[in-house]
Amino acid sequence: MSDENFPPASARSAGSATDPAAADVDAPASEVSGEESPTGEERAAQYGVGPFTIREVSLLGVWLIAFLVSFFSVWVEAPVSSVLLPSGSVWSTGIDWVLTIGVPTVAVFLVVLRRFSPDGIRRVGSLAVDQFASVAFSVSAVVWLGVLWTNISRGIQTGLWLNSWVVWVEFFLMVAGVFLTVLAPFIQPFDEDFAGRPQTAAHRNARPVRPVVARPAAPRAAADRSAETFAPVPAAEAAPVAADSEPARDEPGLDETAAFPFAAEEDPTEQAPVTATQAFWALSPVERDVVDENGLPLFTVGPTAWALVIEDRGDRFVVRHEDGRVGYLTDISGVTRG
Repeated sequence: MSDENFPPASARSAGSATDPAAADVDAPASEVSGEESPTGEERAAQYGVGPFTIREVSLLGVWLIAFLVSFFSVWVEAPVSSVLLPSGSVWSTGIDWVLTIGVPTVAVFLVVLRRFSPDGIRRVGSLAVDQFASVAFSVSAVVWLGVLWTNISRGIQTGLWLNSWVVWVEFFLMVAGVFLTVLAPFIQPFDEDFAGRPQTAAHRNARPVRPVVARPAAPRAAADRSAETFAPVPAAEAAPVAADSEPARDEPGLDETAAFPFAAEEDPTEQAPVTATQAFWALSPVERDVVDENGLPLFTVGPTAWALVIEDRGDRFVVRHEDGRVGYLTDISGVTRG
């Protein structure tokens, strides 16, 4: 078959690519989605208090009060001197301070640093500064709620209320922090802090997950039988040819080129390259078209099933479908042989 009827593999791959994962994952979100971010003239001016927005100032105020209150004792004083009760602030009771006030303090520090150094720390892992602040205040509110819930349940059962007013104040302050971080994009006027922000490429860990496909099955034993079917026939088994049917070189009127196709000055090794005829199994890393001699798709092969290759022509494979159709896989890059 002539290879002139087949279009280049790069042209077919470019024309038939439908996988959205082939797009540049590092391109800005506005290029991938087709949306255009508003320009500076289209955005409404944002006013605040100094370099901070109203939301950021409110968050700073909530944190400052919570930070000062955290130095007061979270335990009540003993009603009588003979009763031994725990005492001290959250800073002196193990590592409880890490989640109750430490992580929110780091979040507020990053919010302030972002205004004075926009090119400084912009992420904590895969989380942006505002996302980290949302997680920090949410976790702190849950921890304070756990302490408060234990105090209430213990007081109802035993009549002993061991935790002081600090637990109540800290819990409601952290809830206010959740209000200013998690719910702020949906509440006026705090939503102005998130409107008109420039679009940027997402962190690698924050991008959409890749699709998971089923692991391909192992090559079947039929590959050995197929290899035997397409193996060349040994010369010893070929049918004998009568001696009187070979033309002699000196027979008059006989064209020598008919009996000896290669002239003396020609090298038989310069003829068309010999292709492999032993069949094998192949697995394509992505779904690709198997085409006919005119370049028209016949069927597809992909990463979920092995394909039977009956001939390797170097730059393409001759593939046989289960229903007997035979076509050409022209893009063999990354193909695994079974």
